[in-house]
Formats: sequence, structure tokens, C-alpha cells
Amino acid sequence: MSEERYIGAIDQGTTGTRFMVFDHDGQVVANAYQKHEQVYPEPGWVEHKPQEIWENTKEVIDAALAEAGIGSDQLDAIGITNQRETTLIWDRESGKPIHNAIVWQDRRTTDRVEKLQEEGKEGWIREKTGLEPDAYFSATKAEWLLDNTDQIKLQRMRPDDVRERAEQGELMFG
Repeated sequence: MSEERYIGAIDQGTTGTRFMVFDHDGQVVANAYQKHEQVYPEPGWVEHKPQEIWENTKEVIDAALAEAGIGSDQLDAIGITNQRETTLIWDRESGKPIHNAIVWQDRRTTDRVEKLQEEGKEGWIREKTGLEPDAYFSATKAEWLLDNTDQIKLQRMRPDDVRERAEQGELMFG
């Protein structure tokens, strides 16, 4: 194996995950890509399976490193790009997601956003976040997850109320 140093980049996108290896001149040394499934549980809803994305990410990293003929110890840094407003909540201790990720394209919280606007909260939201109220953003997606995650599924991890667990710092959001 070469003793040269490299930079890695994970591009976790809407339809798949890519890992690229660059030399210090910015030239691409290796590139691997893996598609993932889009899940449409209802019209206007879009989800991704977090475990599939995790497995694909590991696979593309391994494939690109193999293509480059280098080890992970030769990477000086790894940059990460992601889907921005795609929203996921997971158990802090186990690392297991409580639900599929809600993708940035998902519109299931449009009614909630409209209700917030009707309640005159538009200015407050803008002041606190710098954003316009829209189902695109993650806050109402996280709220939906806290209010609607299947309790039966959660009992395999821990049966406490989802909101209570979030307030206690037992759930992570990203």
C-alpha cells in the first residue's frame, strides 16, 4: 500500500450514497456509488430506511478505498454532505432509529405548518429560526415523529413515551 495521504468525501444524497477519495491536489483517485430505496407510505410522504443508508455508506467507503488501493488510516479527513432537511430520530444508547427518516421532499406536515401560520406564529418562527414556516424544514417533521412513532415498535427498545424520552436526552435528532 502507498503511504500517500488522501481526503475522503461522503455524499449522502436523496437517491444514493457516494464516497470519493481525493489526493491533496484535489484529483479524484476513486469513486463508489450505491442507490437506496425511496419509500412512499402515503401520497406526499417520502421516507428512507436509515439502516439501508448506513449499510450503503459503509459499502461505498470500503469499495472506494479498495479501488484506490489504500487503507482508511491514509485518510487525513472525511467531509460529509447530506440531505439537509431529511429528519431522523434515534435511540441515544442503542443507535437504533425510532422510525424511517422523513425526507426533505415529504409534505406530511403541511397542515401543521398552515395551523401555525393561522395561529400567527409566522413571525415568531422567523425570529427564532431565520426561516419561513414550511413543511420542507425539520422542526415539524421532528414533531410529527415524536407524536406519531409506532409505540409497538418502540417497545422492543423501551416502552416509555417518545416525547418524555426525548426530553430526558435519550433520543437524538438529526
